[in-house]
Amino acid sequence: MVKITNIFSIFLVLFTVGCGKKPGASKPMAEAPAGAAAGSEAKPADAQAPAVGLGKITGKVVLSGTPPEAAMIKMDADPYCKAHHSGPVASETVVVGAGGALKNVLVYLKKGTQGKTIPPVPKDKPMLDQVGCQYVPHMLAVRVGQAFTIRNSDGTLHNVHATGVANKEFNLGQPVQGMSSDKTFNSPEVVVRFKCDVHPWMGACVAVLEHPWFAVTGDDGTFTIANVPAGTYTVEAWHEALPAQTAEVTVAGAETPANFTFQK
Repeated sequence: MVKITNIFSIFLVLFTVGCGKKPGASKPMAEAPAGAAAGSEAKPADAQAPAVGLGKITGKVVLSGTPPEAAMIKMDADPYCKAHHSGPVASETVVVGAGGALKNVLVYLKKGTQGKTIPPVPKDKPMLDQVGCQYVPHMLAVRVGQAFTIRNSDGTLHNVHATGVANKEFNLGQPVQGMSSDKTFNSPEVVVRFKCDVHPWMGACVAVLEHPWFAVTGDDGTFTIANVPAGTYTVEAWHEALPAQTAEVTVAGAETPANFTFQK
């Protein structure tokens, strides 16, 4: 009986060892890399969608010849406005700097954006202020559906009168210093003109665009339109008192020049 028990024990050990791992059995599955989503499968590098390069359009806007003499503003009707300035105040309709640099020119992609992925409307609110009985800035550009803030930083009454065509006209009174109101335009329009019925010399332009590819020239007449998808575009330079200029440019993921010369 003891012999039979020993033989059975030896047989049981051999059977257990033989079943523990068979020759040729598959290896345990490797663990997924850290951060990999459960059930996801990595694609080969050549199967990934190629990244579309973004470029930028840079240039300068100038006015040829001798610039026109700026009209001077008479602010005598409101003592507050006059006292806010130490000397004569020039109209901002045409502002020309050194070398003919033209300020307050809207430069934007007029054609060629169809089919491009348009980034969402930003949540930040540009400011259209009233300082020294003048609109600041004189030229502002916003997106369709983008809220912007209109503020009265002066200690005198202003009324903000927007005379849009595609967008609804409004006339907003701001009698108290520091008052502000948010407004939104829902239709593209180049441009909505602003005025103040209390101070007739006050004027500003607000461009309303469907995409973010635009810029406004500064004191030196230069501009940069950033993050432009590759493609061919019609770029327009728009000025409130001079005929618009256009240029055809092709962006290929690098810096593309576009310069404009306005005639007096």
